[in-house]
Amino acid sequence: MYPVDLHMHTVASTHAYSTLHDYIAQAKAAGIKLFAITDHGPEMADAPHYWHFVNMRIWPRIVNGVGILRGIEANIKNTDGETDCVGHMRDSLDLVVAGFHEPVFPPADKDTHTTAMIAAMASGQVHIISHPGNPKFPVDIPAIAEAAARYNVALELNNSSFTHSRKGSEANCTEIAAAVKESGGWLSLGSDSHTAFTLGHFHECEKILNKVAFPRERILNVSPRRLLDFLESHGMTPVEEFAAL
Repeated sequence: MYPVDLHMHTVASTHAYSTLHDYIAQAKAAGIKLFAITDHGPEMADAPHYWHFVNMRIWPRIVNGVGILRGIEANIKNTDGETDCVGHMRDSLDLVVAGFHEPVFPPADKDTHTTAMIAAMASGQVHIISHPGNPKFPVDIPAIAEAAARYNVALELNNSSFTHSRKGSEANCTEIAAAVKESGGWLSLGSDSHTAFTLGHFHECEKILNKVAFPRERILNVSPRRLLDFLESHGMTPVEEFAAL
C-alpha cells in the first residue's frame, strides 16, 4: 500500500544490524520503490561521523530499480531548534528527519519540548519530525500540528513506537494524526527499521490512520512522486534518475 519508507538505520548506527545492500534487497522483494537511509546524527553516542553524511554523495541513486534517498535522523539540540545536521552534511543530503533523543536532549517539560520542536520546523532545515508522540517528550499537540502545516513539515507516525520502542505512544500519536488532519498538514510513515526485515512495515501506523480517517492525499508515502514533489518544494534539485519511479 505504501511504496516509500522514510526512516531506517544501518550498521553505521551501531545499535542497528543491516547494511545498505540488505535494505536494497529487502526493498526489491517487498515492492518498496523508494527509501531513505536516516542514520542518527553525529551527536548520538554510537552514530556515524560527520564524514559519513558528507560522503553519501557517492551513493548510486537507483539500484535494481529501487531508489535510495540520502538522509539523516538529526538530533534536535535545544530550544533554538538547532540540530546536529550542519555544514557540508546538508550539501549531500536529500532528507532531514529530526527529533528528540535523550542522550542529546534530556526530557524537560511540555513547553520546552514544544518550543524546541517548533523552532526546528521554523528553521527551514527539517523535512520531517520523527516520533513526535514519544511520551517522554510531551508537546502541545495542536500547536505542533499547526506549526507543521505552516512550515510545510511532516509529522511522523513511527511504526516501531507501537511495537518495541517508546511504549505508550499510541494515544499521543492518535491525537497527532487527528490534529494534522484538522490543520491540513502532512503525515510521514516510518518503519524506523533497525534491521532490513521490517522495511515498509506500517501495520500499526495504519490502525491509527484508520481510527482518525486520515486522508490518503496527505500521506507522503503514497508514491515516490508525492514524496519527491514534497522535497522539491523545500528546494531539493530534481534527481534525473528518479524520474523512472
